[in-house]
Amino acid sequence: MIGMAGVTGVSSLITQNPTLDQLRRCNVAVDLGAARTRVYLRGSGLVADEPSVAAVDVRTGALIAVGGNAERMAGRTPAHIRVSRPVAGGAVVDIAMAQRMLRHILGDKLGRRRLRAPMLRAAVCTPHGSAPIARRAAVETMYGLGARRVELVDTLIAAAVGCGLPVEHPEATMIVVCGAGTTQVAVLSLGSIVAAETVPVGGDAIDRAVVQHLRNAHELMLPSQSVRPLHMMLGAPADGGSLTTEVHGRDVVSGMVRTITIETEGVRHAMRTPLTAVLDAITGVLRHCPPDLVADLGDRGIMLAGGSALMPGLDLMLREATGMPVQVADSPATVAVEGLGAMIEGRVRPLHLDPLTV
Repeated sequence: MIGMAGVTGVSSLITQNPTLDQLRRCNVAVDLGAARTRVYLRGSGLVADEPSVAAVDVRTGALIAVGGNAERMAGRTPAHIRVSRPVAGGAVVDIAMAQRMLRHILGDKLGRRRLRAPMLRAAVCTPHGSAPIARRAAVETMYGLGARRVELVDTLIAAAVGCGLPVEHPEATMIVVCGAGTTQVAVLSLGSIVAAETVPVGGDAIDRAVVQHLRNAHELMLPSQSVRPLHMMLGAPADGGSLTTEVHGRDVVSGMVRTITIETEGVRHAMRTPLTAVLDAITGVLRHCPPDLVADLGDRGIMLAGGSALMPGLDLMLREATGMPVQVADSPATVAVEGLGAMIEGRVRPLHLDPLTV
């Protein structure tokens, strides 16, 4: 059995503390993230990686677009079209809309007939420490799609498996999963979570910090599509105060289009401010670990995963703040669903502890 501390059941639809054998009976693995929804199909691999966005006509209730097409509509729609994000902070906040979005994504990949199959079993990633109501929302979302059984697996366990960390060994491994809405930090050993913490800071919080900085310092409203390119400034040299870049936005006072030149130092400072919560979470997790496990991490360091792990300079900032090696996972955005996929494919070796003989 692996991850007994990371797999939780909340209703009769869920197997209580599912083992790897029970996970192998699942047909599909789903990672419902605040930024993107990823679907892994047994036997086919990762079949969907779409933004968790849906566009709806509020007059008729018709679903207009999902995924990338809906995301491109954000901020550009008339009043009768609403762009909805049914997942926030790793939790489903609009079950009906999440079902419609997933039905469209899964229907294209699995086929409408297969989606209605009564034997569909699903494994779903859930953030560590999520509330029972959030776990129940994930279950009801999949149940509404026809799932007869839902297995909930802690995102930290799935991500660690997807990164290839030796979680089944009696030694410490540390993982930091930086998502759009939350950042999860954990130390694992012997297939379970030793200590973990989740903070409501992710890529979205960094975007908001940059937008607020430009509004306060330059009286400029920045379009949401223009925020992510500014993340490159986090990786600028420490003496990058003289570096500048041009940004285009709307003047707060006049409402007209305006182009300004900004210095990297101010943006870098604005981006680093919310990331202090991530550093506090890492410190808190280490404080609750036995000294022997913390000593293991001195050499092994931190594995950085999640979509926001690709932010330039983030690994360097964590390395400087913690004094430990920091490694960014290969394809960090998809490690959680890939790890969950490895579980349902049976590619994860169960933890074996031989009994002592006296």
